[in-house]
Parts: sequence; C-alpha cells; structure tokens
Amino acid sequence: METTLAAFMKDTPDGAEAESILRKCVHCGFCTATCPTYQLLGDELDGPRGRIYLIKQVLEGAPATAKTQLHLDRCLTCRSCETTCPSGVHYSRLLDIGRAVVEKQVGRDAPASLERAALRKVIPNASLFSPLLKLGQVARPLLPAALKQKVPARPAPAKPWPQGNHARKMLVLDGCVQPSLSPATNAATARLLDQLGITLLRIAQAGCCGAVSFHLNAQDEARDAMRRNIDAWWPYITNGAEKIVITASGCGVMVKDYAHALMHDEAYAAKAKRVSELACDISEVIIAEKAALMKHLSPHASRLTHKIAFHAPCTLQHGLKQKGTVEALLTELGFELTPVADAHLCCGSAGTYSVLQPELSNQLRDNKVSALTRGAPLAILTANIGCQSHLQCGTALPVRHWIEALDDLLSV
Repeated sequence: METTLAAFMKDTPDGAEAESILRKCVHCGFCTATCPTYQLLGDELDGPRGRIYLIKQVLEGAPATAKTQLHLDRCLTCRSCETTCPSGVHYSRLLDIGRAVVEKQVGRDAPASLERAALRKVIPNASLFSPLLKLGQVARPLLPAALKQKVPARPAPAKPWPQGNHARKMLVLDGCVQPSLSPATNAATARLLDQLGITLLRIAQAGCCGAVSFHLNAQDEARDAMRRNIDAWWPYITNGAEKIVITASGCGVMVKDYAHALMHDEAYAAKAKRVSELACDISEVIIAEKAALMKHLSPHASRLTHKIAFHAPCTLQHGLKQKGTVEALLTELGFELTPVADAHLCCGSAGTYSVLQPELSNQLRDNKVSALTRGAPLAILTANIGCQSHLQCGTALPVRHWIEALDDLLSV
C-alpha cells in the first residue's frame, strides 16, 4: 500500500512505523473473515481493512471525524486479524498510532472524557478498585438485575500462599484487579511453583502493567506505569530472578511490549528490553517444568473426570502466540476438553471495551458462552482475568483460571 504521510507525521518515529506497517498491507481482506466486529456489523469500516484505510487517510492529512473515531473505538484490539494476515501486518501498533492522532484531532465530549478518566483512575489503582468492588458486592443483592450482573460475586478464599524460600526465584505481576476478583489465581501459581522448587515473589511496588491507560490513548501515563514496574523489578532481576511470571495474558502482552513502548527512552530502553525478555505467561513456565510437575500430581488424578471447556483469550492466542498450548497441556494432564466453535473469536471483554461498548461486548459474550457450553462442560477455564469476569457474567457455570484447576490436582 503506497503512502504519502502528512508533514505532522513525516520524519517522526510513529510516522516511520506507521508507514512501514501500511506498506505491508496488500488489501487482501483475509482479515475481515476473522474480525469479530465485522462479523457482527457487516460494515467494511468496522473491519481491519477498513480501519487501516481510515488511519491511512488521517496520517496523510485528511481531517479525522467523529465517525472515524467511532470505527476505531469499536475495534477490540483482539489481534485475530494479525494471526490471519498473510503479509504480517502489525495492525495493533498501527491502531495505537491512529487512535492517538484521532484523539488529538477529534477529542471527546465531557461525559466520555470523564468516563475514560475514571476508568484510568480506578481500574489500575488497587487501593481504589478493591474497596469500590467490595462496596458493590455488599450492595449486590439490592441492585437491579442488569446492574447486579455486572458486579461479580465475592470470590472463594484463596488457598494459603506457600512459605518456601528456594534458590530459584521468579517474580509475579499481581496486576491491578486480579487480587480482588480472583485471589486464588496467583496463590495457585505460587503453590505449583513451590512444588517445583521455585519461590514466586510478589513486589508491592509493581502495579498495573499500563495496558488500561495505553489503550485509552493515555500512552505517556502508561509509560510511567511501565517505568515504575521496571524500577520495582530491577533489583531482583539483577539478583538473579529467572522470569517475570504473568497469569493474566492481557498483562503479558503489554509487559512483553515494554521494549517497544520504551525503545526511545534512553534511560529505560535497555532495561525495558530485558524485562520484555524475562516476561512470560504462566503456561510457558508450566510447560517447561512439566516433567518435574508430573511427579507431584495426586495418585488419584488420573481417575478424575475433568470435563471442561477452555476459553483461549485473544491475548493468549493472538497476542502471545500461544495458540493451543494450554489446551494440549490440559489434555495431557487428563482433562476432557469439549469442542468450542469459533475459538479464535473474542469474548468481548477486551480490557475496558465491555464498559465502553457494552452492546457489542454483550453480543460477543453471549455468542462465546453459547459456544463454550454447547458441549455440556462442568466448568469453563480461561487464562485472563478480564475474560474470566466477563464470561462469568453470562453463565452459571464456574469460570476459573486454568492454573487453579491444575493446582487442584497436586498432592501436597
């Protein structure tokens, strides 16, 4: 695709990257076949190819409009199109650049600006999110049905965090909402790794990965969060921590992208690159340690029936490129996985998308729940806290992180 960037983009780092991405696009349209919003809306401008054209026009100097912004806002950033694209178009990075430019040109009205500011203030801040969540849970029985559905029930208490102090150390990103919504997830991870002779370290100074702000066009704010996390982790990295383990695949994609996000920051570029190299999804650790893990399974585990449906988050299969890895592991460990139609499609959670685009989000969730429950599983397992909470709002079946189900199989 030929491009002629406008003066305000030409000779800038974002302009150079956008031009490189645009030139890879060959207009083939394969991406539209796997785009969730195009499938729902049937509008070329609500598919990747149409959005690429809109971004190209803006970067070449055409004025952005509220309509341009609407079509970009409707994108889930699920990256299914990247998995499909035969030309390797890095659409999500082009979208980040395009959204930022359109935001500056078009702006937001006061209610929309306030809503987005509130999301950036509350969600990444555990000291605000946790008490607000607890208040909502206390009031949940009194809420109208529509609102009640959006407030998750109180989670079951987590099993104790192990007290072992092993020579092998790994860091874990607690995340901003997961400790309140699903405290069992990282506790289960710590218990599993403890059995493998690995101590999992929580670093209090590390907080939100930065994804919420980054994808709400507050990218400088997001980079500040990245620098804070790097500063918090760095002493442990220099002291031999092997990995930064991430149990929310959405956060994993963001941390693995620190190197790119901070590549022009002279003070942090090298550190960010090292952090991105060390960041890994928990599935990568478990698969690498699988032989040792098998020795710790309960002797009764092979006789248990575990009929489950696995929901592969977009960030796991399209962002981290871990398509099929967790499913293969669970099958090997004795779980019976029911078939899931259109497993490549997004559930509609997509960070703050479920708040900002509720109608589309709920349609996608209902479609996903229907696909997940068609095989009559006993539970749904997933790999990302946002998807877990979103799906749980649409089904009575328990929705858990797969690492918790694996923890249940340990004999300790």
